[in-house]
Amino acid sequence: MATLTVRNLDDDVVRALRIRAAEHGRSAEAEHREILRMALTGAHHVSSRAAAAERLAEFRRRTADRGSATVAELLDASRQGRMEDLTGNPDA
Repeated sequence: MATLTVRNLDDDVVRALRIRAAEHGRSAEAEHREILRMALTGAHHVSSRAAAAERLAEFRRRTADRGSATVAELLDASRQGRMEDLTGNPDA
């Protein structure tokens, strides 16, 4: 494999590279390789946030017909229970 040396980078660019590398759990050198690979091959990873959102959407599609209570219904039941506890009145 070849070696590439990049000189005269602004401190802000190097700092951003190190931060990005830490966010992805890689060394700055590995992050640099990944950035170059993505830029030159057009291959882009789906961000972990986008991947999580897609998994959540798929879960919702799979479980849509199970008849689970909505969040609003669960909140209403919780509030009603707390009100009963505070007032002692089940009709409050």
